[in-house]
Amino acid sequence: MYQALKTFLAASALTLTAALPALAQETLVIGTEASYKPFAWVLPSGELTGFDIDITKALCAEMQVTCEISNQSYDGLIPALNAGKIDAIIASMFITADRLKAIDFAGPYYVTPGLFIGPKDSDLELTEEGLKKKYIGVQRGSTMADYVEQKLPDARVQYYDTFDAATLDLVSNRIDLVFADSVVVDEFLASPDGETFAQVGTPVFDPLLGEGAGIGLRQGETELKQKFDEALAAIIASGQYAEINKKYMSSDISPK
Repeated sequence: MYQALKTFLAASALTLTAALPALAQETLVIGTEASYKPFAWVLPSGELTGFDIDITKALCAEMQVTCEISNQSYDGLIPALNAGKIDAIIASMFITADRLKAIDFAGPYYVTPGLFIGPKDSDLELTEEGLKKKYIGVQRGSTMADYVEQKLPDARVQYYDTFDAATLDLVSNRIDLVFADSVVVDEFLASPDGETFAQVGTPVFDPLLGEGAGIGLRQGETELKQKFDEALAAIIASGQYAEINKKYMSSDISPK
């Protein structure tokens, strides 16, 4: 009888464990790309910091789960997610129709336009004819790259692994323009390297740029998506989101 009781209790414990939400049992690995200031960058100490990093920590705390943040190349994030190497992507990845064919998204957790920048004395016009044979730097795998490829087919697109690499070539006069997220561009323009550069044209809002930055998830993970969406709503309602927003940038980028 004692052995039977032990067997029953063991079976009950296994059943209870199986019934617990996955979030209560596992550490979530969150993929990011930390060369996109002010959203994510690496401090001299090796620690990751930035808006995306703080939002990730706030969401994980709200969900009461342990999270590990994995710094990876941007164009490798979706393959890593679908291969099960990471559990979510929080890396300023905009929600687009093409990406929704491969993954799902929670959010968006922020919304910003795209912006072109070039030398202050630039007289470039943001038209197909005005940018014909001009060199435009974009981050590889980004919605900005998609936009330039489709809207400006006669431009010469230069692809970079990071935004910093693109602006380095801009400063060195190897390209004519850089096209990136407006907040990241503003950060560069406020730096010493950006003193001789300025916005070209007006901020770009276009379906090709997506519906805002989302939290990338594997398709079919509806429970995890709901958890992230609920956590995002909670940190916005509590004012924690606004505090993080103000810490890194002057404009309100919260989803409306």
